[in-house]
Amino acid sequence: MMISNSSSSNLETLTLIPNLPNDLSSLILSFIPFSHHNRLKLISKSWKTFFSSKTLISLRQQNKLKFKSYLLCIFPQDPSLSPPYLFDPRNLAWCPLPPMPLNFHAYGLSNFVSIALNHHIYVIGGSLFDTRSFPMDRPSPSSSIYRFDLFSFSWDRLSPMISARGSFACAAMPDSGGKIIVAGGGSRHAMFAAAGSRMSSVERYDVEKDEWVSLDGLPRFRAGCVGFLVGNGEEMEFWVMGGYGESRTVSGVFPVDEYYRDGVVLELKNGGRWREIENMWEEGERRRLGNVVVLDGEKGELPGIFMLDGVDIFRYNISTNRWQEESSVPRKGSMDSTFGFAALDGELYVLSPLSSIVSSENRKPRADKRGRTLLIQIYHLKKRVWRSLTTRPPFHYSLDFKTAVICPIQI
Repeated sequence: MMISNSSSSNLETLTLIPNLPNDLSSLILSFIPFSHHNRLKLISKSWKTFFSSKTLISLRQQNKLKFKSYLLCIFPQDPSLSPPYLFDPRNLAWCPLPPMPLNFHAYGLSNFVSIALNHHIYVIGGSLFDTRSFPMDRPSPSSSIYRFDLFSFSWDRLSPMISARGSFACAAMPDSGGKIIVAGGGSRHAMFAAAGSRMSSVERYDVEKDEWVSLDGLPRFRAGCVGFLVGNGEEMEFWVMGGYGESRTVSGVFPVDEYYRDGVVLELKNGGRWREIENMWEEGERRRLGNVVVLDGEKGELPGIFMLDGVDIFRYNISTNRWQEESSVPRKGSMDSTFGFAALDGELYVLSPLSSIVSSENRKPRADKRGRTLLIQIYHLKKRVWRSLTTRPPFHYSLDFKTAVICPIQI
């Protein structure tokens, strides 16, 4: 597969590697980890063209086992103000992405969902403050959807959702030509622990047509929920778990959420119909669902569904509708610490600032050094063993995983 030269006078400029044919050069350059591509575009015009071309995409798709990169896209804050970053765990490499297009009337985007599909990253919905709304300190849900192309390194704004929402369930359907399904949500912002609207609407986005269509709504209002797909082809189902619906007040003043202990399942064939599943835990066992991630099953197997509850990891058993303890994080955090949780390449990643980890050492290292150092504890599901690594993110502040968004990527 070659990058053709327009003329002999441009041969030197368009040659990828001197004294090598371009098809061989393309193959060699395709082995370079994706996290380094953006920096290598500065080498020459030909390299910039190659690392942004469909040639590279085709080579990586034809040799998935050899070239596949497993990355984490981390959104520390509002992506229109603070750029997201790609992190390559294998090479401990960070790569900044350009900020999302700025809306001069909106700020403080949070509770959005980021999901990867093919070689794109989608940022969907969320809750934000709009200077045109009244009162200005009341957050509003967003219907916007942005897409980042990992090869052209550019953002596009796509058709908005029919209903604005944040804190919703979402899943990507790569086997159906590229579709994204969203369910529930509301207007709650990360700055507020309660209040905000709830909704039950469900929509599906067609990537090729760039359009949204409404599906059968959830049986009840549900926000703060998680979603994932189970099955393949016509047997595919969209599961929605946890979240909150109704709320009550303490002393008639302070709003408190009533969290769901059950889930609902949408059968995607024949227009889709919802069925309800019973409570996943008993009264008093836990208050609400923790962070949930999903690992795709191999060779037709059911996906692995895992929850991080404090420092304990649980696996969901679909047949018994119960959460079973899988493991515990080796290095615990302090009482007020929060963890990021992601599933990548058959492993579970637990992320936290090193400064929040309880150390058995009597002498505490300097807070500034630990505050910006990220500790990543990785659990291998098949071997059932833990390992850890540390890295210094390129941004000059500590990550707050109460608001940060993590998107796993396979490319």
